[in-house]
Amino acid sequence: MKIFIGQINPTVGALSSNAELIRSVYDEGVRAGADVVMVPELAVTGYPPRDLLDREVFVKAALEVRDALAAMTGRTTLIFGCITRNGASCGKPLHNSAIVAQNGKILQEQHKSLLPTYDVFDELRYFEPATSVQTSNVAGSRVGISICEDYWFDDEVLGVKLYCDNPVDQLARQEARILLNISASPFNAGKRKSRYELFSQIASRFNAPLVYVNQVGGNDELLFDGSSIVIDAKGQTVFCAPAFQEHRSLVNLEGSPCNSLLAADEAEEIGRGLILGLRDYIRKCGFTDVVIGLSGGIDSAVTAALAVDALGSKHVTGIAMPSRFSSPGSLDDARALAKNLGIAFHVVPIDAIYQPYEASFNELFGDKKFDTTNENVQARIRGNLLMAWSNRTGALVVSTGNKSELAVGYCTLYGDMAGGLGLLGDVYKTTIYRIAEWINRKEQIIPRSSITKPPSAELRPNQTDQDTLPPYEVLDGILRLYIEEWKEVDDIAAAGYERALVERILRIVDTNEFKRRQAAPTIRVSTKAFGSGRQMPIAQRWRREPAKWVR
Repeated sequence: MKIFIGQINPTVGALSSNAELIRSVYDEGVRAGADVVMVPELAVTGYPPRDLLDREVFVKAALEVRDALAAMTGRTTLIFGCITRNGASCGKPLHNSAIVAQNGKILQEQHKSLLPTYDVFDELRYFEPATSVQTSNVAGSRVGISICEDYWFDDEVLGVKLYCDNPVDQLARQEARILLNISASPFNAGKRKSRYELFSQIASRFNAPLVYVNQVGGNDELLFDGSSIVIDAKGQTVFCAPAFQEHRSLVNLEGSPCNSLLAADEAEEIGRGLILGLRDYIRKCGFTDVVIGLSGGIDSAVTAALAVDALGSKHVTGIAMPSRFSSPGSLDDARALAKNLGIAFHVVPIDAIYQPYEASFNELFGDKKFDTTNENVQARIRGNLLMAWSNRTGALVVSTGNKSELAVGYCTLYGDMAGGLGLLGDVYKTTIYRIAEWINRKEQIIPRSSITKPPSAELRPNQTDQDTLPPYEVLDGILRLYIEEWKEVDDIAAAGYERALVERILRIVDTNEFKRRQAAPTIRVSTKAFGSGRQMPIAQRWRREPAKWVR
C-alpha cells in the first residue's frame, strides 16, 4: 500500500485555510501515486478547538467542510480528522472522528475511543467516545484506523493502566493488517522517544506495520512536534518525519531502519520547539512584531535570540530600562546582544519616572523605608513602558520570566509578568543556561557575561537572586520533583535536599498560585506546565501538618 502523509500545521478555527491545506496534501498525494492520503486528528477544526465546539454555527460550518473534502476525493482514499455529530439520543453531541472518504463519498467515520481528561486534555467535555471500532477495507488491505490517544492504552508499556478498553486489540481481533493513526499529540521534552518506544512495541506485539501522522505547530500554549513515523511489523522505525516543521511524503511500510532524529539533546529540542511555538503564536494571533525588555541577563537574552530565530530581526525590538541599581555591565550586555542580533534597541532610563513614586510612598506611608514596595514599582514602570510600546506599535510584549521564578513567585504582578506571551514560563533556569549555550553553538550571540554573572533582578544595591532563593541547581531539583513528579516532602528530602528548605520551597510554591493564574500564557514543553495542565485552586487551606482534630 502506498501511503502519503501530510504533517500539516492547521490553525484552530480557520476552517477554510485548513481545508485548503488538506486539499493540497491530497492533490500532492494523488500526483505521487498514493493509495491513501492521511492528515492529522481534527485537521479541519484545528486542535484543540475547545469551546468553539459549543457554537452551533461553528459545528455546522466544520461539517460542511467535511462534506466538501469528501466530495472532492477520487480513487485515492483520504483519511482526515473532523468532528461528527453523535446520532444517539444520549451523551455528548459530538464525536472526534477519522473520516474515510473516496470517490466523492464518506465510506466510514471511525470515532475516537479513548478521550483523555488529564493534564492539558479535556475531551470528555465535548465528545462522546466510540462504542465500537471497525476495520476498513482500504486499497485492498484490511486496516485498523484509530485516533491519537487510542494508542496510549497499554499498561504493559506505560506502567499504568489508563483505560479499561484497548482499541488496537479490538482491531487486531478483526484481523487488521495495517494500523493507521491520525494524531494531535502535544510535545514535551522527551516525549518523542517514549512515543517511538510505545509504538514500536504496539507494531511488534500485533505484527502489523504502523503509520502515525501527527500535527505540527503551536496553538495557544500547546506545541505539536509532528515527528510522524512508520514502524514495520518487527517494531523497526522505517520512516521518520522531521520534528517542528511541516512535511509531506510518500512512505513505505517496509524498509531499512531510519535515524529517528532523537539524538538532539534536551536544550536543542526545547529551543527548536520554542521557536516554532513563538512563531505560530504570533502569526495565528495576528501579530507580526514583538518587543522585549532587555536587562542584560540570560533570560531576556535567550528570549530575544529565540524571537529573532522565529520572526527575523526586523520584527524584534529590545528596550533596556536601567535604574540607579543597574550595573553598567548589564546595559553593555543588553546593547551587545541587540547588536549581535541586529534588532532595534532603545534605552529608557527609569529613575526620572521612579522618583515621584518614591516621594509619594514616603508621604503615603510616613517614612523613607526602602523595601519590596520600592523594588516592585521599578518592575511595574518597566512593564508600563513595554506596554506603551505595544500600544503605539502593535508589537506583542513577550515576557522573560522562567519557570523557576513563576514557581516560587519571584516575579512582579503587572511588572515583569506583563505581556501577551511568557516564552520561557515552562523552562527552568538551569535549562535556560543550556539553551543559551546551544544558541551560542556557532558564534557568540549572547554575551558571555550574561551567562556567567550571578543572576539578579537589580532592584536594590548589590542584589542577587540567591539573596532570596537557593542556588538554581538546588531549587530546580526540588521543583522538578514536586511539580513534574508529584513527590512530597519525605521523598524530596530523601533525594538529598535539606528538609527545612524543601518545606519552605513547597510552601512558597503553594501560596503563589494567585500570581501564576495572572501570568501571560506560556508554551508547554514539560510534562506539567503552569496553566491548563496544572489545575490547582487559589483559595485553599491545605497544609502538610496533621489536622488539629486528629487524635
